[in-house]
Amino acid sequence: MFDWATIGDAGNAADSEVMDIDGTTGYGSVGYEFRIAKTEVTNAQYVEFLNDVAVSQDWYGLYNEAMSFEIWGGIIRTGTAGSYSYAVKPDAIGQGPGGSDYSYADKPVTFVSWFDAIRFANWMTSGDTERGTYNIDNGGVNFGFVTIPDHSTLGPGSFFLPTEDEWYKAAYYDGAGGYYDYPTSTNTPPDNNLPFADSGNSANLMATGDIFYAYTDVGSYSQTISPYAVFDMAGNVYEWNEALVTPTGRGIRGGGYDSLPSEAASWARSWNLPHSENTVTGQVGFRIAGSFEAPVPEPSTYAMAALGLWGLAFYGRRRRRDRQRAFVR
Repeated sequence: MFDWATIGDAGNAADSEVMDIDGTTGYGSVGYEFRIAKTEVTNAQYVEFLNDVAVSQDWYGLYNEAMSFEIWGGIIRTGTAGSYSYAVKPDAIGQGPGGSDYSYADKPVTFVSWFDAIRFANWMTSGDTERGTYNIDNGGVNFGFVTIPDHSTLGPGSFFLPTEDEWYKAAYYDGAGGYYDYPTSTNTPPDNNLPFADSGNSANLMATGDIFYAYTDVGSYSQTISPYAVFDMAGNVYEWNEALVTPTGRGIRGGGYDSLPSEAASWARSWNLPHSENTVTGQVGFRIAGSFEAPVPEPSTYAMAALGLWGLAFYGRRRRRDRQRAFVR
């Protein structure tokens, strides 16, 4: 299940103080209402996806072996082709903050490629990984041509990766024509307090807690929200968006658990290669967005979506400049 924030204020102006690399185009202007998940996709939610579409064969590499053997991964696969089964990793006893047990179910899924993320969105929309919001003409596991739709034309029940403008608006737009510097409804860099000491401007940044068992459960920073009441848009994991930032690099935003606060700022634009295996990292995950009038579907094996239509507008101000850097580890 996802809880949704409604991103209204259709037709808002772009952030005039943060420009594209050519210095001409700001971010954040969206001409239609849409919804975005308040939290990142978790290991438990991705397990449900895998158990529906990758049991007989994992044709598209939706499961990455690093999910099982890397500390940052949270999913294990058992069985053989034809009878695969996926489950959330067992708790890491005593490895959480203060010697607590570190559980994986509600941690953000990682080691997911951009193609994995859009296939998840397709599955939520249609139950089919290759058709739905995105038509994927596959030329290999994580290569091939992808048709990117105009989100304003999508009908009810459509789910997608947010565009960069959608992600930016949900993170920084103040609802009054301006933009915050950080996706915590403030122009002050967030601190890295643990969730129990959430200051209202806190995030999982700068290696909060143990650098190895590094992630916090999604939504743990309940006092720290974006202007539209979305959680964890700063820190925890970088999040894929639709943008083609370089000829081969897809956009990521928001910073990770070991990022500086500046890497979650509005002017910090990053990218990663969209394919899998050696370019997929334990620091990149994703969240899902959806068409504004998406209905609550009947329970099924592939639709996990839709509750809560609420958004809050806050008031704030402005910005600085753009930055671009490669994020390939």
